[in-house]
Amino acid sequence: MEQLSIPAASQAKGIITLPGSKSISNRTLLLAALANDVTEIHDLLDSDDTSRMLESLAILGVNFENIAKNTWRVTGCKGNFPNKNADLFLGNAGTAFRPLTATLAFSNGHYHLSGVPRMHERPIGDLVDALRQAGANIEYDANDGFPPLTISPTILDLIQPIQIRGDVSSQFLTALLIALPLSGQKATIEVVGELISKPYIEITLNLMAKFGVQVERQGWQQFMIASDSQYSSPETIFVEGDASSASYFLAAGAIGGDIQVDGLGKNSIQGDVRFADAIELMGGKISYGKNHIQSKKTQRIKAIELDCNHIPDAAMTLAIMALFADGTTTLRNIASWRVKETDRLTAMATELRKVGATVIEGADYLTITPPAQLRPNAVIDTYDDHRMAMCFSLVSLGGVPITINDPKCVNKTFPNYFDEFKKLVS
Repeated sequence: MEQLSIPAASQAKGIITLPGSKSISNRTLLLAALANDVTEIHDLLDSDDTSRMLESLAILGVNFENIAKNTWRVTGCKGNFPNKNADLFLGNAGTAFRPLTATLAFSNGHYHLSGVPRMHERPIGDLVDALRQAGANIEYDANDGFPPLTISPTILDLIQPIQIRGDVSSQFLTALLIALPLSGQKATIEVVGELISKPYIEITLNLMAKFGVQVERQGWQQFMIASDSQYSSPETIFVEGDASSASYFLAAGAIGGDIQVDGLGKNSIQGDVRFADAIELMGGKISYGKNHIQSKKTQRIKAIELDCNHIPDAAMTLAIMALFADGTTTLRNIASWRVKETDRLTAMATELRKVGATVIEGADYLTITPPAQLRPNAVIDTYDDHRMAMCFSLVSLGGVPITINDPKCVNKTFPNYFDEFKKLVS
């Protein structure tokens, strides 16, 4: 297995320009493909996840071209994919797999969707159940409730509201919202239970509006799409820097010095921008510019107890900051970690213990008590999870060397992460 050794460091200083948001990039690619006319997408993330989406759209008959670095011109198919018979491999890209499942269910074709073994362990039953309520014809190829899937043509019926659980993955609701305008029918979605990761739904609604489809909602329980809704190109759209990726550098600034993160502002449409608020709760010094956030070293990182439902991905970085805190930190409402690229609750607890932390893992929470001294030369397993790799790089700022297994797993969202990190720490 490939390994990366990160030397001990004590300072972090400099400016980092973020790659594009994965969540925004893949949503924007799909919406541009479904729209009429041509859309120019600027600052698109270059990563494994976006590559899976681009490959799939090409197989489905969508025309696009790379006209400059991270800039793509997409010719929309007006809600009707030209290829009605396709076999798609989507790796471990949930931001591609879930919305494509829904849109293809409404596309009147024969489709097969599969991924890596871990994707076949990530639940999709609640989305399939919701789509079946609308009349979708979807079959499981192996285990009920999990990919791979086979989708066949059907006649849709949206007279009755579609009910979907909100407490497993917000990607299920995102997938439904993006797909329903393709039906041409009036549609209502009812969320059963508490909706987790609400900021990701706000990203979806914001982008749908930019592509001409307004969704009415009553709180977070009911969403309504008008009949004859259709996507129209905004002509040009810019992808924000990735707020989840910003968390590592903002944390580095709070732990070790002074970091400016470019490509993201306080008014970002991404919920993970509120990670900066969590840093302030821990005593960090945050300031904002028009398109940047600055994080400076604090003399004392405070232990906190926080409901992390609003920042599910960035909350992983708080688990690492807890290693530098003055007491026990508790991160709550993070059950969604269990259905991500790996079971992040168990993975995080296991790896934090390697550096000396005392960790209690609950069904939907972690409590982390830092050691008196971080344990040097820990070898961190990353579980093919990009965020595990990026998070644990921060341990080196505690003055201890650390080794990251399978460092190239960061290709999923931030292929040059370690090169950028190395430039900022010493």
